[in-house]
Amino acid sequence: MGVLSAPTSPQKTHVLNSVILTVSILSALGAGWIILSFLLFKPLRSFRHQLILGLATSDFWMAINFLSSSAVNLSGHNIGSPEMKTFCSFNGFNIQVFVVQTDYWVLVIAVCTYLILANHRHQSNWIQDHKAVVWGLPWFLSILWAAIGLGMVGYGDIGAWCWFTSDRTRLLVNFIPRWLIIITILALYIRLYFIIHKAHNRFMSFDEDAIGSLQTGSSAMNMSSSAEEDCERRGQVAPRHARIGRASPVLKRISYQMMTYPLVYMLIWTIPTTIRIYQATTGKSAPFAIGTVDKSCIVIQGFADALVYGFNENTWLQWRGVFRRGNSGSDENK
Repeated sequence: MGVLSAPTSPQKTHVLNSVILTVSILSALGAGWIILSFLLFKPLRSFRHQLILGLATSDFWMAINFLSSSAVNLSGHNIGSPEMKTFCSFNGFNIQVFVVQTDYWVLVIAVCTYLILANHRHQSNWIQDHKAVVWGLPWFLSILWAAIGLGMVGYGDIGAWCWFTSDRTRLLVNFIPRWLIIITILALYIRLYFIIHKAHNRFMSFDEDAIGSLQTGSSAMNMSSSAEEDCERRGQVAPRHARIGRASPVLKRISYQMMTYPLVYMLIWTIPTTIRIYQATTGKSAPFAIGTVDKSCIVIQGFADALVYGFNENTWLQWRGVFRRGNSGSDENK
């Protein structure tokens, strides 16, 4: 058996599954909260929020699959037993789909953010006019790779869910492509930072009145200066440099907001990647406690994205407004 095989001790298996069940519930609730916020609040439905919705959907179904496998184990069944082979293959396939799909979603978020904020007019207009294509790509690619994995290698029990049982396979199939995506994302954001920073410094040296004379409308950029619709307006009146120079504080804020998702993603995957490298190169299993943290990091993505979402989008204010209106209505009825 590979180093990722399930713990041999029933006690350790119980502890691991209890931890994963708890973390997966938190993750599902967090991702569900993002989805519910999108459905309830109109200000949270701009193009960038639609991209975040795609990430949250993947987080939610990934958490549900983690929850189901750990719940089955805790119920007294063993997902690694021969009679559970069909369930294990189904569980492993779905987890591979949604784990890989989150990789593609953070890449899509980064690419779309770069194209729009860097004022690539044609490309940014195209992606906003072809949302079905943007949404379809992560689903198509993730299902394709999961099906290939099922057919060529198969999925087995790794303790709390089913996945590739070989560290080398996971390292080659999942972790190396994932870090190539992360490096690509970092390169895009570094490039975007210098574009906005350069434009900001250039136009800060001019007199404010001179800059104002270049403005011919209140919406003079591809991105709206409104915090609610900053990814969907496409005013194209003022010159390119005037647009970016004038709006650079807004663009900086938006770029920082969107950058937090891939940065959090990178931090989450640091521990699992380190352990995969260690186990693949040494042939030794990581200590049980570290292995549990490793698996928890993979499961917690939905909860982490929900924290970032609540902080970035001021979602707490939207919900607080709902509760305040509810309280004021109940007070009036008294």
